[in-house]
Amino acid sequence: MTKGDLINVVARAAKMSKRGAEGAIDATFAALARAIKKDKRFQMSAFGTFSVKSRKARMGRNPRTGEVINIKASRTVGFKPAPRLKKGL
Repeated sequence: MTKGDLINVVARAAKMSKRGAEGAIDATFAALARAIKKDKRFQMSAFGTFSVKSRKARMGRNPRTGEVINIKASRTVGFKPAPRLKKGL
């Protein structure tokens, strides 16, 4: 599903304009991103939990040359689905 598809679904379900649905979706994802940055997690009980995860530094290989390279430690966002969501898949 693309952002455009999501806008169409929300606009139809909420009986609102596509522009209004796009604004609501943008505001929702902006709030979600702020919550993850500030609290390091966002939880919605029926959907799942987004949380910040740390990756350790490690050795890797350049697939083209086979050269060994150092991969720095980094942070990323992980998602753990709620049992209700998993059950419906």
